[in-house]
Amino acid sequence: MTKHDDLAQRRQAPLTTPTDLGEEARAELAGGLRILLADVFALYLKTKNFHWHVSGPHFRDYHLLLDEQSDELFAITDPIAERARKLGGTALRSIGQIARLQRLSDNDADFVDAKDMLAELRQDNQALVVSLRQLHELCDEKGDVATASLIENWIDEAERRVWFLFESTR
Repeated sequence: MTKHDDLAQRRQAPLTTPTDLGEEARAELAGGLRILLADVFALYLKTKNFHWHVSGPHFRDYHLLLDEQSDELFAITDPIAERARKLGGTALRSIGQIARLQRLSDNDADFVDAKDMLAELRQDNQALVVSLRQLHELCDEKGDVATASLIENWIDEAERRVWFLFESTR
C-alpha cells in the first residue's frame, strides 16, 4: 500500500465513534442533536438580529437582555455538536444545512416592534423547550443518560429565557 492509498483510505473512513448504544440509537440521537443544533443556531441568529435592531424607550435593557440570551445560546452549540460526534454522528456542516433542518422560523422584517421581538423570542424559546423535552424522552428510551443530563440543563436555561422574556413584556 502506498502513502497515497493510505491517505485516500483514511479520507473515506467513516466518522463513526464507537458507542454501546447501538446503531439505531446512534442514528436517532445524533440526528435529533443535529436538528436541535440547527434550531439553536437559528434562534441564536434571530436573537442577535433583534439585539442589533431593537429600539425604543427600553432599548438599553432589551439590548443587554438579548445580548446575554444570544451568548447563552451560542455557548451550547459546541456541546450539542460534540455530543452528536461522541455518539458517532455528525454535526452541522453549513448554513444551508441549518436552513434545511431548522424548525424555528426566521424573521427578516425590516422593522419589528421591541415588544413583538420579545414575544416572538419567548415563543421560540418555548418551542425549543418542547423540542428539548422530546429529545430527552428519546434519550431515556435509548438509555443515553449523558445526553439527557446535558438536555436537563439546557431546558432550565431555555425556561429562564422564556421567563425573562415573558416578564419583560408585561
